[in-house]
Amino acid sequence: MKSKEYIEHTEQAVLHTYNRFPVVFEKGEGVYLKDVDGKEYLDFGAGIAVFALGYGNKEYEAALENQLKKVIHTSNLFYNVPLMEAAEKLRKASQMDKVFFTNSGTESIEGAIKTARKYAYLKDGRTDHEIIAMNHSFHGRSLGALSVTGNPHYQEAFKPLIGGVKFADFNDLESVKAQVTDRTCAIILEAVQGEGGIYPVTSEFLEGVRRICDEKDILLILDEVQCGMGRTGSYFAWQQYGVKPDIMACAKALGCGVPVGAFVLNEKTAKSSLVPGDHGTTYGGNPLACAAVSKVFDLFEELDLIGNVNKVTPYFEKKLDELVEKYDFLTARRGKGFMQGIVVTGRPVGEIVKSALDHGLVVLSAGSDVIRFVPPLVITEQDIDEMVERLEASF
Repeated sequence: MKSKEYIEHTEQAVLHTYNRFPVVFEKGEGVYLKDVDGKEYLDFGAGIAVFALGYGNKEYEAALENQLKKVIHTSNLFYNVPLMEAAEKLRKASQMDKVFFTNSGTESIEGAIKTARKYAYLKDGRTDHEIIAMNHSFHGRSLGALSVTGNPHYQEAFKPLIGGVKFADFNDLESVKAQVTDRTCAIILEAVQGEGGIYPVTSEFLEGVRRICDEKDILLILDEVQCGMGRTGSYFAWQQYGVKPDIMACAKALGCGVPVGAFVLNEKTAKSSLVPGDHGTTYGGNPLACAAVSKVFDLFEELDLIGNVNKVTPYFEKKLDELVEKYDFLTARRGKGFMQGIVVTGRPVGEIVKSALDHGLVVLSAGSDVIRFVPPLVITEQDIDEMVERLEASF
């Protein structure tokens, strides 16, 4: 079958909740994807910031194949070796203490919310605690994650959501202070807002929120699902600010394609929150997913992927800044590391993303007016030059 036939069959069988682009990808190699018709695409989307290693890494594939031949799943009623290995490596990379593996970023946020509520409940026995989230944030589409997502467009049809959630303005400390009460149990934010338009947190804001949390025994939850795992130039973006969360959610590049996420806790929170029976998952932390996580951390070190991000970022930013200077419909660049965005005015971002695809380039949108670049962490300056060439052709 060719693309058109695959697409028609898919639309007949799969619930239409995504407006997919008319491309059927079949295989990948390095930083390129190929569709079923043989057309090649330079990938600066990485499956929405997932495929940090690029495609076709032989060591990664061998690790998965090796685990497939052993055992794929045993449930959390038993221990397994990859679980231990993956948890120890995530603890080391995050500089935190306890790990709970999930199947996705959304599930990681759900776990973080439950942890915060249980922590507060154990302090005072109340069940009316509040969480402060940020406007224009995105944390997922389950009811709990949607409740702390600061975008009414995503929420409207699914109300009532979970209660006790208030919203403040990102990078506006006074707006956070105005929402704090004696019932506040957690403050949740992204270290770099992704879907909201690629907005990095400021040092002043993050440090200020941390002070509020310390003064009032409120838990700080940082969502590192998209900006984590080396994308901004450190394993987790908060590490560049020196502001450690009480709970951190991660996923996406944690497994580099295998569906896996985690929420990670500091010792204080772990000791006074979830206990057996409070939270669970059938698939989370299974041997196959954890074998992927463990190998991903090994390859991050072997390939020095974070070093590559820091080495190549100045060139990446320079080339994007040159585009902004050259075209009057591009008005600003913002981001950190390999999580960059260009603001577009006067023409629909979706049309640019579609045109780029026609020219063999995968880029994404963020918010209503931003071209998002979240490539594999293995890209080179030559890849960036090719990206710019294809993007300009699409303009």
